[in-house]
Amino acid sequence: MSFVDTDHILEQVENMHIQNIVNRRGVKYLRFLEGMVLSRLELENHVIATGGSAVYSRQAMDHLGSIGARVYLQITMRTLTQRVDNSTSRGLAKMKSHSLPRLYTDRVALYESAADITVANDRPMTALAMGALNKALDDFFDV
Repeated sequence: MSFVDTDHILEQVENMHIQNIVNRRGVKYLRFLEGMVLSRLELENHVIATGGSAVYSRQAMDHLGSIGARVYLQITMRTLTQRVDNSTSRGLAKMKSHSLPRLYTDRVALYESAADITVANDRPMTALAMGALNKALDDFFDV
């Protein structure tokens, strides 16, 4: 199975890093671009890692659901704060007026509604957690 990070695709399309897209074109443009690119992906046997803001595009989420299982790697606000140490240079697609807690709250409901499978991900993935994820995927695809 292959892996694709859709942020890299967006960076190739725009020929700049995600944070530069946000800085130069704005969050709304990044979300538009992300939705358009994801809605056109045609991949088989791939793990598709989307950017965090992909969930704002219902069309993209529906399309991803039509080509595979959507897995929500669920984390707490505390874990997000620990992982996002520099939101100004990280490529975080949030409105300047929105705090990190607001971004988290806004997205959690969207992630939960879009997910076919939810996996707790506050700690690094272990073999046991990967085994549980693989079983959930097998059950989802009725293997």
